[in-house]
Amino acid sequence: MTLVAPSLCAQAQADATALFGRLTKPAGSLGALEDLAIRLAGIERRCPPTPWPGAVAVFAADHGVVASGVTPWPQEVTAQMVSNIAAGGAAISVLARQHDLRLVVVDVGVASAVGAAHNVWSHKVRHGSGDLSVGAALTTSEVDAALEVGAEVASRLVSDGSRCLLTGEMGIGNTTPAAAVIAALTGAAPDDCVGRGTGIDDVMLAHKRRIVAAAVARLSEGAQPVAVLAEVGGLEIAALAGYIGAGARAGVPVLLDGVITLAGACVAEALWPGTMQSCVASHRSVEPGASVALAHLGLSPLIDLGMRLGEGSGAATAYPLLVSAARLLGEMATFDGAGITENE
Repeated sequence: MTLVAPSLCAQAQADATALFGRLTKPAGSLGALEDLAIRLAGIERRCPPTPWPGAVAVFAADHGVVASGVTPWPQEVTAQMVSNIAAGGAAISVLARQHDLRLVVVDVGVASAVGAAHNVWSHKVRHGSGDLSVGAALTTSEVDAALEVGAEVASRLVSDGSRCLLTGEMGIGNTTPAAAVIAALTGAAPDDCVGRGTGIDDVMLAHKRRIVAAAVARLSEGAQPVAVLAEVGGLEIAALAGYIGAGARAGVPVLLDGVITLAGACVAEALWPGTMQSCVASHRSVEPGASVALAHLGLSPLIDLGMRLGEGSGAATAYPLLVSAARLLGEMATFDGAGITENE
């Protein structure tokens, strides 16, 4: 899949910077909110930016590596949680309602059948990935298909009117392939990328570290992103990469969630350099791979609340900051307009 990442619009950023200088406040007093609004103007190529309405896509897939004992949760929970999200009972469901976000769940690789619902989109590439502890997780053609799914979802949401795309995922065991992908693409030590996921104990954590290290060791030096995804990745990670890349190409801000999303972001940046210019990191997950990926991508998260749920929950929690930043730039009065004397 070929995409070209757009550059930020320097004129829109300059206009935003100049406008902030005329608003009824001391210079720079809104801190990082000003930087965020200026960045959003550059992404949207207009001043002021309007990153609403927003939409969150939750990509769901299963992972064969669950059979190797990297999580205490059974695989069938993925399909159960897809239904829970669609029915409005998950954390991301609550946050999407609170912040008026469109919510869709995309079945890109759930192992079992998923119940039909108006907000569940079926794009199943295969019924779960292979067990990366014993061999390749996917074929390259399956990776390509999942990348296309993600791009198609992003394009559809933008075409329907969404002006900010949030990332989300659901897949029992998916912190294992995420850690492997991040280690492979950043060059970090696998042990530095593996965390406790859903709360595993020390014995299972050591086992998980061994599996990730052995899987990454099978990759040739300098392996390309598609090859990395095929060997150690997952379908939702590939779909997230396509979604992020296509969202950036469409000229809307892409608000990144946690460690699974950041694995996809590493893939997107490797495939389409410059993609991260259009992305905003919502939060710093406690999963160690998240900090590795953020540093590699040069992103600073908006919030750090000790979250590690996934689903898009961190992105949805941070979304109001984007709206606030843009509305402050677009709706505050200027000194001249309000008849207020400026500080000389």
